[in-house]
Amino acid sequence: MQEEFVNVDGHRIRYLKDGSSNKTLILIHGLGASAERWELVLPRFAKYYTVIVPDLIGFGLSDKPYADYTLEFFSNFLKSFFNSLGIKKASLIGSSLGGHIAIDFAANNPGLVDKLILVSPAGAMRQSTPALDAYIMAALYPDETSAQNAFSMMTGSNKKINPKIIESFVQRMKMPNAKYAFMSTLLGIKNAPEITAYLQIIRTPTLVIWGQLDPVIPVTYAEQFVKQIRDCRFYQMENCGHTPYVENPSAFADVALGFLGK
Repeated sequence: MQEEFVNVDGHRIRYLKDGSSNKTLILIHGLGASAERWELVLPRFAKYYTVIVPDLIGFGLSDKPYADYTLEFFSNFLKSFFNSLGIKKASLIGSSLGGHIAIDFAANNPGLVDKLILVSPAGAMRQSTPALDAYIMAALYPDETSAQNAFSMMTGSNKKINPKIIESFVQRMKMPNAKYAFMSTLLGIKNAPEITAYLQIIRTPTLVIWGQLDPVIPVTYAEQFVKQIRDCRFYQMENCGHTPYVENPSAFADVALGFLGK
């Protein structure tokens, strides 16, 4: 696995890369996260794909410019990221915010997306939940206690969290402009266009994966995505919360690779 940097529209963007296939798979993290959130499944995917995992602009070790972090801003960033790396077509896996971005991108750039996997995608839920509130507080007031509480809640069953996840989250949220990018993104999601119109025009084969215990965006919201995307399948990850690729990486990789045809 390599750490690399690329210039995207004048901004320094960091990404992880693994694999040597002629087929590309891009993994898109969620709000306040970074490329490392995918590290447990990345080696499995790299057996079949060249896997590219960016730190979204505004997050991780990528630049955090003063900007309006709207859904359109992220979707345009992703297209410029494709262009900067010379990617002609790829499959996408997007988690939470990353799923919302992937939906917008696939709807507006159908020729660039081979297959689409959405993991507990944002976009349909318009109100907050206690677990999301705890996560927002941990981002605004980052310390070990608040982060531990938030990440434990996000599993839906207060599972033990790897201390590395807590430590890296706290460090990232203390970086210059990190809180600004986080809050601007929250506002951008809140004011995003109604997602129904985007779902109905997606023609890309899609799989929706959702944790059974997800308290951040409850699994009841899955129905809206599954019903409105024309070619869509659904898989519920039992005993998992908001990030099944962290909580049960082996099972998640099996499901995702099965859908991707690997």
